[in-house]
Amino acid sequence: MTGHELAGPVGAAAAGLYLAAVLGRPWPPARTACWLGGVAAAVLGASPTGHGDFRAHVAGHLLLGMLAPLLLVRAAPVTLALRTLPVGRARGLARLLRSAPARGLTHPVVAAVLDVGGLWVLLRTGLPAPADPVVHLLVAVHMLLAGALFAAALVSPDPAPHRARLGLRAAVLVAAVAAHDVLAKTVHADPPPGVPAAAARAGAELLYYGGLPVELALMVLLGAEWWARDRRAALRPARAASSS
Repeated sequence: MTGHELAGPVGAAAAGLYLAAVLGRPWPPARTACWLGGVAAAVLGASPTGHGDFRAHVAGHLLLGMLAPLLLVRAAPVTLALRTLPVGRARGLARLLRSAPARGLTHPVVAAVLDVGGLWVLLRTGLPAPADPVVHLLVAVHMLLAGALFAAALVSPDPAPHRARLGLRAAVLVAAVAAHDVLAKTVHADPPPGVPAAAARAGAELLYYGGLPVELALMVLLGAEWWARDRRAALRPARAASSS
């Protein structure tokens, strides 16, 4: 079974497991909607595209590597798992979150290099449309996981023992957006090997403008977290005075 054929069953299983976990449990409907939307975006992003259709491959990246990861992360799957797993397994998951590898992978700089850096390698080394099903599957899995790590490092609602400071996360986001935009411009000016100039221009424009909504969403979520933090800090003296 190829990666294309696996996408549907894996997506259905992921959606079913999440729905089974929230069944009969108080859980924000918006998080469930995010999970289902993220699964749908991932399945669509991994769907077959025409050989040589560079614009379609860019659309697949936007769905699989940007939109789907953000939606899946905002669904708070780790929080749900901690609430539904047996105590022993939940403690094991908590230990994994506190581990050194988890700390390294979820550092914003590391996550950004894996995510945006992987896209640079993909589009600048002649691999925009891998024909080998195994290679295509590996590329799709990397895009989804790297995108999820990046989104989790910046705006995850899940518990994160090693969460970076807001200032660092904001700076990494700005740098990642700039790197993504520069990549789109280089693709426009210098098409990847084997991609016709017209197709490269169309794909570059889609890469540049199509990623903007997800980038803006990340900025808004970080800004909301920053505002909430400053508001809590402003209210702290008043609460201390009222309790004294």
